[in-house]
This record gives sequence, structure tokens and C-alpha cells, in this order.
Amino acid sequence: MPFSKFISYLEFEKIYAIHTVKAYKNDLESFLSFASEEFDYSEIKTVNYSIIRSWIISLVEDGISNRSINRKVSSLKTYYKFLLKTKQIDVSPLTKHKALKTAKKLQVPFSEKEIDSVLSLLAQEKGFDGIRNKLIVELFYSTGIRRTELVNLKTKDVSTSQRTIKVLGKRNKERIIPLIPSVIKTIEEYFGYRKDLESIKDEAYFFLSRKGVKIYETLVYRVINNYFSKASEKVKKSPHILRHSFATHLLNEGADLKAVKELLGHSSLASTQVYATNSIAKLKEVYKHTHPRNSKK
Repeated sequence: MPFSKFISYLEFEKIYAIHTVKAYKNDLESFLSFASEEFDYSEIKTVNYSIIRSWIISLVEDGISNRSINRKVSSLKTYYKFLLKTKQIDVSPLTKHKALKTAKKLQVPFSEKEIDSVLSLLAQEKGFDGIRNKLIVELFYSTGIRRTELVNLKTKDVSTSQRTIKVLGKRNKERIIPLIPSVIKTIEEYFGYRKDLESIKDEAYFFLSRKGVKIYETLVYRVINNYFSKASEKVKKSPHILRHSFATHLLNEGADLKAVKELLGHSSLASTQVYATNSIAKLKEVYKHTHPRNSKK
């Protein structure tokens, strides 16, 4: 496979999720196929920007969205960075490339009422699967961790005595997140069911299936989608929306933006400010109805 070393780099050094690595591989193979068929190039590292530009134009003509095209080009850009790092090329052909303009997607968080409805449903759960699923939802909403981070959470990094979890985020950056008492209680309940499993193959991982193996990302998505389908009519019901809700609700209650940035594991405030949109709207509404000068005719 022409990208085997790069794929290994993503898997073992960058520790990217399986579906992310697969997407990178598909994007690179797609571009290589285009370069080979249209320009008779057999290696990506020898192409120039004009060929990449022709590929982008062909994607646009095929009706691919600008957002998807930018993601594909990002895969290519990451590969060239790898080639630079390993001294296989001297200059990336994408050095001066500018991403296509995209319309910003408004992520609509779950309301506090929707969250409360789901938590009420979860309070009735029993047995290993039920308590594990309850903990998955509670952990997402109380910590704002990413789906990949939850799936890869290690047992040794969950401390009920210190009331914290240690999370390995993007770019191998670790962060400590505090846990609230109700989540500690569910963790202890989950541990009780977990130790009674017939066999445990993936002892190192915190979240397991009934067969004792590490859970997978699709299962986590199904858990969130299933519970929130019973309480919300929103089109998108995913772990990321729950993460978005965590950040938005904290900001609504007056949390410091920098503190939320640290909890989310963002590298810059710009990423966190996306979550502040709904909070600002609420602040405007509060201001409108409470400022003494605003009420005067």
C-alpha cells in the first residue's frame, strides 16, 4: 500500500480514530486515482498544485460540497506535512492553497428541558447495558468529552477518589476534567456491574460491551441517538451535539470562556467561541428584559 507508513503514523503516533484514518486513506487513494488517470502520475509526492487544482475543479463539477472538498484537501495537506517531516519532499504543493468558502453550520444544542427528559429516562435503567448507557450520556453532558475520547478512556484514568478523569485528546494532549457527584455515583454502580462480567478481554479500557471488549464509536452514537429521539425532535442527535450542549449550558450560566476552552480540550479560543453563539443570544434577551434603562419608554 503506497500510504502504509503514513497510515501507521496516523494510527500510532497521532492516535486518530479508525474511521478518521479510513477517511484519510480514501481521500488519498481518490486523488492518486485522479492524478494517474488524468495526468499519468503514479506518486502523489511528485505532483504540482495545478494537478491538485484540477482535482478540486472536478470535485466541484461532480457536485461535491465545498465543505467535503476542503476535508479531502485537508487529508492531502496532512500527507504532505508528513512527507516534509520525513524529509521525502522539500516543499508542499499546497503551501499557498486557500480553502473554499463554506456556509457556517449552526449547531443547535439540546435544551435543558430535553436533557432533563433524557436524564429522567436514564434514571430508570438497570443492568449492565442500562447503567453503562446511562453513564455514557451523563459523562458526555457533564464533561463535554469527544466521542473518540470516551471510547478510548482508560480504567486507570477514572478516579472516583479524586473525582476526575484524565482524557487523551487531539495531538496527544492530556487534560484533567472534574466529575460531579451524580456521575461519581453512576461510575461506582457501573464498576459493580463491570466486575461481574463473565470475561474481560480489554481490561485497560473503561467502557466495555457485555462481552468484555472495548466499545466502538457506532455503538456510542446509537446510544445517544436512541435516548434523545425519545425527548427531542431535532434532526441531529449525536455525541457532538451533547458536547455542544455541555459548552452552551456552561456559558449560559456564566462560565468563563477560557475555562470552557480547557474543559473541551480546544487549542484556541476561536474554536470555543463557536459555542458562545447561543449564550450571547440568551444574554441579549436577559439584558433586554432586565436593564432598568431598557424598560423606560
